[in-house]
Amino acid sequence: MPGKALLIIQMDKARNDRVASWLGRHGYDLDYRFAAKGEPLPDPATADHDLAVVYGGPQSANDTVEKPYLQDEIDFIRGWCDRERPLLGLCLGAQLLGKAYGGQVGPHPDGLNEIGYADIAPTAVGRALIPGPMRVFHWHTEGVETPPGGERLAEGQVFPNQAFRLGDHAYGLQFHPETTVEIFSTWIEEAGHMLTWPGAQPKDAIFTDAKRHDPDLARWLDGFMQGFVGPRG
Repeated sequence: MPGKALLIIQMDKARNDRVASWLGRHGYDLDYRFAAKGEPLPDPATADHDLAVVYGGPQSANDTVEKPYLQDEIDFIRGWCDRERPLLGLCLGAQLLGKAYGGQVGPHPDGLNEIGYADIAPTAVGRALIPGPMRVFHWHTEGVETPPGGERLAEGQVFPNQAFRLGDHAYGLQFHPETTVEIFSTWIEEAGHMLTWPGAQPKDAIFTDAKRHDPDLARWLDGFMQGFVGPRG
């Protein structure tokens, strides 16, 4: 039976994203923890949650000295995943997952960013998860290596590692399948200057791509979530 989901939020408030909505519709109790606001994370050894989701945010996974809560998240992720408990990392969450297991996080060597829609393609081992090429939404300025012992599941042209798995319980997605058009419209309002950065997609092109590709991305996420929680739900 569905149980309790831990949602680690990097922002000051939660948004009605697709992952949280999916979990709520399928009977999970949602326990939001606002890490950047100083809310403590549970002890991985004793937490009664059935799964954890680590969300994205504007922080760098390398800012652990200036933002010590990021190190707390890395420590939590390591403790949680060492116990083979299900975890999904989204964008920054994927970078924190990778960093927890020795993957390097950093900017593109040519100063490029991924903001807007871009193509990804499955690796040979990733085809069960991502059957074919997809055009997906991004908003990030750094990427993460596939950590030692992990399996890369999808690749992109700018940041090579777009999805990876550790064991059969932890997944990192560099892109944003959880983000609705309503949510990223707010991002554009709040940080539209980033659309002028190298590699960013123009605003009009983002919304044109959204009309064509957002429904497919939503359907893909639904299938992913069924597989992610299905054997445990």
